[in-house]
Amino acid sequence: MRCNIRRGRLASTDTTLVTGGAGFIGSNFVRHVLARTSGKVVVVDKLTYAGSLLNLGGVADDPRVTFIKADIADRVAMDATFREHRPAAVVNFAAETHVDRSIDGPMPFIETNIVGTFVLLETALALTREQSDDDRKKFRFLHVSTDEVYGSLGSEGLFREDTPYAPNSPYAASKASADHLVRAYFHTYGLPAIITNCSNNYGPFQFPEKLIPLMILNALDGRALPIYGDGGNVRDWLHVEDHCAGVLIALKRGLPGEKYNIGGNSERTNLQVIEGICAALESIAPADSNAAVKARGSYMALRSFVPDRPGHDRRYAIDAGRMQHELGWRPAHDFETGLRATVEWYVANREWCRAVQSDRYDRERLGLH
Repeated sequence: MRCNIRRGRLASTDTTLVTGGAGFIGSNFVRHVLARTSGKVVVVDKLTYAGSLLNLGGVADDPRVTFIKADIADRVAMDATFREHRPAAVVNFAAETHVDRSIDGPMPFIETNIVGTFVLLETALALTREQSDDDRKKFRFLHVSTDEVYGSLGSEGLFREDTPYAPNSPYAASKASADHLVRAYFHTYGLPAIITNCSNNYGPFQFPEKLIPLMILNALDGRALPIYGDGGNVRDWLHVEDHCAGVLIALKRGLPGEKYNIGGNSERTNLQVIEGICAALESIAPADSNAAVKARGSYMALRSFVPDRPGHDRRYAIDAGRMQHELGWRPAHDFETGLRATVEWYVANREWCRAVQSDRYDRERLGLH
């Protein structure tokens, strides 16, 4: 039986707890919330390889921001955080997200994505049981998930909110498990929880193991641009700022117990993405003026096809109609403009790239060890 919990709105002065807030999407969301509300933000992050305080540069010193270094799977730490800050909302971005890493070693994905989500749900439920009726009615737990839980599409069709789950990698399976837990805590305990499933994000502050920043930085350094299989795998690309806007709208306007797909309506093959990056780089930092690439003649000449990875889903595409029609959200970025702006950001922020990779990451890594 569905719990009858009314739609509610968070007050702009409330405290929002953002887990994984020093990561790529989380840090962009922190900026988005600070720019659009007067509320406080508590950032919880374990600061693993992909999370860095450098991602919060310019906002970490805001008096409305509190940073806590902690693992979301640590029940003691989460209990203490919830008791001290008593958030009106929790937005869970914290996750291990790289498919290749999940194939190499699934355990961290189980610990963070499943156990960590379970601990957050338990801690949030304990908080709501201590709240006043008014505070309990407006509390929200928003879990950020991925379109990868749905599996792979054929040449046609779109993922909808009612698409059956069919994860094909340990990463996707761990996120699917977490989604099921969140749903169960709404139906079993009445925790006012919402799930969002997004398509592939891109934009500033993305750790350079993901496709777009990896290709930009490899190209600038004259290194190979490795492309899985035939390069025909299709993804729906969503600018991170559009994703953050969608998450905040779902948090404020979404109905507890529901899920919302957030997509960019920008399907591209991996090969098209890489060609777009090369074209943008030729305009921003021409190959004939880049000593690392000049001998090759062009950035396109750096492309290199490599064996496909196991369980590589062929196509993802999201139907974001529910977000648009029910919540009034639409993406503001088209892919070509957003991609060029992203390339410009990485070209202008090479020092950030060097700093976040320092001693922790070899950019040759794409695929399995």
